[in-house]
Amino acid sequence: MGDDWYERQQVGKDLTCLSEPHVHRYFAANFFHLRGRDADLVIDFGMGLRPLRPCLDLEVNKPVIAVATHIHADHVGGFHEFETRLGHAAEEAAFARMADQDTLADVFRGLSGAVSQAPCLSWSPEHHHIRPAPLTQTVDEGDVIDLGDKRLRVLHLPGHSHGSIGLLDEEAGLLFSGDVIYVGGLVDDLPCSDRALYRHTMQRLIDMEVNCVYGGHGPAMSATQMKEIARQYLQGTSAKATI
Repeated sequence: MGDDWYERQQVGKDLTCLSEPHVHRYFAANFFHLRGRDADLVIDFGMGLRPLRPCLDLEVNKPVIAVATHIHADHVGGFHEFETRLGHAAEEAAFARMADQDTLADVFRGLSGAVSQAPCLSWSPEHHHIRPAPLTQTVDEGDVIDLGDKRLRVLHLPGHSHGSIGLLDEEAGLLFSGDVIYVGGLVDDLPCSDRALYRHTMQRLIDMEVNCVYGGHGPAMSATQMKEIARQYLQGTSAKATI
């Protein structure tokens, strides 16, 4: 039950995608480790059911920047393990408390078959809570995260949640979109969702020039796939996620 909890896929020269295959499909998210020359970037952190940081190939004494795309449990479980924590200002208070009303961890605890394999002995879902992870820095539209040889621009893309962000490597044409857009049913009916803002975000994605999109769930997307999903949302024909 040790090192097999996380599934890893090398999706680029300096990019690893991780996931938790034993977690219920609704909470089984993608999270990413991007290696830079001067610093590494970790984008999202899974459910926090097992320690994440020891499972990453991190260099000793090399800075690590941790960025949460939004507040939900499947993206912030291991956020507290990192010293430098960035997220959008709209959810700053929520990161500091990690209350169920913000993270939706209570939904996970109530699922039948929350996991297909226990992460450790004597584990039970009713005891699972997300540990607070106060931001060390807030980010907003246009801010840049500099890794030395890579620069990622922060995009504020609200709709799924108030503080949802994407990270865009303009030189490489890569977008890390969190739960803003991905292959599979999108979620826009949460207490923190705003459909009017989501529609504005979708139009923005349609107008965006990228090569590849890594979403918070599902496989990577081409720009054509991303724009088609966005158009379907605007037309009211996109699939909705169900538990």
